[in-house]
Amino acid sequence: MAGAGDRPDRSGVFAVRDRVTRRAAGRLVALLILSLTSAGFVAGALMRGATPGSLVFLLLGVAGLALFGTGLVVSGGAVPARRPVLVLDAAGVRRPARWPLPRRSGRLLPWADVAAITALRRGVPGGRGEEDCVVFLPTAGLAELARTAERPRLVALTLRDVPATAAAVPWCFAVGPGWDAGVAEIVREALLRRPVPVIDRRER
Repeated sequence: MAGAGDRPDRSGVFAVRDRVTRRAAGRLVALLILSLTSAGFVAGALMRGATPGSLVFLLLGVAGLALFGTGLVVSGGAVPARRPVLVLDAAGVRRPARWPLPRRSGRLLPWADVAAITALRRGVPGGRGEEDCVVFLPTAGLAELARTAERPRLVALTLRDVPATAAAVPWCFAVGPGWDAGVAEIVREALLRRPVPVIDRRER
């Protein structure tokens, strides 16, 4: 991945969205089935009347509807909403609020506060859970950490409960398999808006 150089400023909006993958569609189907099953528990309990067994079924059904129904509404509503997962514009790096939260609750990291960009890989090497991340680093100290730390320690840039790297966590984006832009394209677009050092730690 190339480092930063002199590039013209670009004021256009670059929005990255998460496509509906087969895995996401399967999750929606599973949530729908579980929600219908929970509704069946509630209906069965009401039909049987007030017995200890029907009370247990009723409680299980209500809990299932609350849990799986909420998941279904949130996941299903995000599909037509099509909110971006990452936006780069003239103002800075934006993390849009997830549906159904209001758009105004999204976060912004101004370009002036971006000291560097790092790409890292987390998960078991070669495993199915391995994923690439792009992190917009807001301080020179975090940039130095990304540049010099041993690769296993870099996962701290993605963890909320590590005080030394907490400032980077809101600006860590795990690039999912359904994203319509990869690491290289995201970094390239970011550099068009603010030339900063790029630290690629995915292989070392």
